[in-house]
Amino acid sequence: MKIFTQRLEQVSEHTPFQIVELNFDTRQKSRFRATLNHGEDIGVDLPRTGILRSGSFIATAQADIIRVDAKAEQLMQVRAENPFELLKAAYHLGNRHVPLMLTPDALYFEPDHVLAEMVLGLGLEVCEVEHPFEPESGAYAQHSHDHRLSPIKALHHVHT
Repeated sequence: MKIFTQRLEQVSEHTPFQIVELNFDTRQKSRFRATLNHGEDIGVDLPRTGILRSGSFIATAQADIIRVDAKAEQLMQVRAENPFELLKAAYHLGNRHVPLMLTPDALYFEPDHVLAEMVLGLGLEVCEVEHPFEPESGAYAQHSHDHRLSPIKALHHVHT
């Protein structure tokens, strides 16, 4: 079994890699086992330097590379008739310190009937959906850039 031990800051657009889809809970761990999309079992033993964001790259000491993608999971989706109502829901959910994914049209959080009832009480729509979960990292996070928005770069750099 291959063991992936290094985070990569960037990879060349021509660098071959495999893909693994992981839920948010697994992407928060530094040590776990997983199965690549093509069926190969792998191990991961990374330094404790934060969560794996969707689009992150990790490697073995032999330079095997995988890209980590956020796996679709059961979430609560919040929608509103206008941006202010969505902002108000984000404020109230944020006050409860729950992992929250923000998009221009919706908010997403892990299933919690108490929070869902609170949001419904604010007059917003809440439903369960299957969606990749990439919550905000927080204002004090030490993550220097966001993999969701950055394209694969031309340089290859191992981040330790």
